[in-house]
Amino acid sequence: MSPPKRVVLYIDSLKLGGAERVTLTWARWLYQAGWQPMVLTRQPVSWDFYPVPPDVERAVEPADVSWMRRLGPLAFPFRVLRLQRWLNDQNVDLAIGVTSLPAIKLLFAARLLGVPCVVSERNYPPLKRIGRIWSGLRRLSYPWAALHLVQTRAVGTWMAAHLGAHRQLLLPNPVQWPLARFHPSLEPKHWLAQRGCQASDHVVLAVGTKADQKGFDRLVRWWIPLAQADARLQLVIVGLDERPYHGRDQQAELRALLVDHPELQGRLQFPGRVGNLADWYARAQLFVLSSRYEGFPNVLLEAMAAGCCCVAADCPQGPADLIQDGVNGRLLPDTASDSQWLQVLAELLANGAERQRLAANAVEVRELYAPAALQQRLMQALERVMQEAAAN
Repeated sequence: MSPPKRVVLYIDSLKLGGAERVTLTWARWLYQAGWQPMVLTRQPVSWDFYPVPPDVERAVEPADVSWMRRLGPLAFPFRVLRLQRWLNDQNVDLAIGVTSLPAIKLLFAARLLGVPCVVSERNYPPLKRIGRIWSGLRRLSYPWAALHLVQTRAVGTWMAAHLGAHRQLLLPNPVQWPLARFHPSLEPKHWLAQRGCQASDHVVLAVGTKADQKGFDRLVRWWIPLAQADARLQLVIVGLDERPYHGRDQQAELRALLVDHPELQGRLQFPGRVGNLADWYARAQLFVLSSRYEGFPNVLLEAMAAGCCCVAADCPQGPADLIQDGVNGRLLPDTASDSQWLQVLAELLANGAERQRLAANAVEVRELYAPAALQQRLMQALERVMQEAAAN
């Protein structure tokens, strides 16, 4: 028997986030299909939030030496050569780059070895800015990819027109049901009770690690008049912790929006990172996706699978693929005014029967985005990539 094909999945880190979860899901699928997967990150293992499957190798890219740090961006060619040597030493047969910057670097390194490289953008490129130099490198390198994994047709269309990404596979994110549980686990009822929240209080829930992209400032703005009208309404934002994000204290910035409403500070809750999201979905009366842009919103998919009543902005891209407005949730135009959001949110908070109807229809995503069919689609595409590489 021939040895299993070795495949590396390269991503910046395994911190909390949708791209990180999907990377580990793909690694598990590859192992189940008989491949030998490795997950490589630039950031150390200490950054890991998600547990790595036991049959998946875990590797960390060597840290920059002092002279490379002094060169900064000018050291890019040396970082590419270092990655190329690592791929060669590991006898890698296939490389998968997840998110823009790792994908760009991997494309350059794999090209020097003749190793086929697959790219997975995880956001909508026109709105996820990566800087002028990286954008130029992306335009140069993305046509080299053996395959682009795209989450929505709209993203694929834009990438084909602007980045030369013509070899594509439409692969939306799978939903794992029941949702995985891991450390840290915070029980919502107990955690909220310690902060003065009663079991009967309504909870509006949002989840994410990037406050600006997720539009949490907009959500806080919409919540203020709702909370003034309902003295027990809580807003819970899971995923934002107290550590700075790109030098910014995201929690403090959102709390600053309540400077004229100090009485509401105690009802804006930040549990931080949790490994038992299913319990928080179950506690919420409403899940709100207020994002300015997405690639494919994992948290919305999971909230629907968990039976939440969901309200989402029809931002680019992904929410419209999941929600049919008025059938399995509410989908507001990306240009919807604050008053429109307030009306929809207020009506749903007041109408338990409507919330239950929408939530009951939402759980159909468990079948529509079940892992088995998506796993087969991915593995067939990767096998074709390997066959084409062998033929060339």
